[in-house]
Amino acid sequence: QVQLVVSGGGLVQPGRSLRLSCVGSGFILDYYAIAWFRQVPGKEREGVSCIGVKDGSERYAASVAGRFTNSRDSAKKAVYLQMNNLAPEDNGVYYCAAGPLPLCTVEVEGLYDYWGQGAQVTVSS
Repeated sequence: QVQLVVSGGGLVQPGRSLRLSCVGSGFILDYYAIAWFRQVPGKEREGVSCIGVKDGSERYAASVAGRFTNSRDSAKKAVYLQMNNLAPEDNGVYYCAAGPLPLCTVEVEGLYDYWGQGAQVTVSS
């Protein structure tokens, strides 16, 4: 059974950091591009960042470039999203998604086959 589990969300103050984890099972995570999307109530889900197969490529939305970083841990079948210098505009439910893409994209959700359950990130003082 294919599954992606997202963890690491929470409540933090502006300027602090969080690391989201996306752990896969039932498929070989290294063969898939992993993307992160976030959604705020009342707004469309937006692409945040992605990492291609075996670190072949990375993409970041302009709003998070320089603050967010993807990484993979093949042994743990995980992809991480390190989020630094968080701001209230980063609030939302964060989802990870896996797609059989050699190069990743955050522009087209439909390219991703598997989705995690989402984790709430709240940045507030």
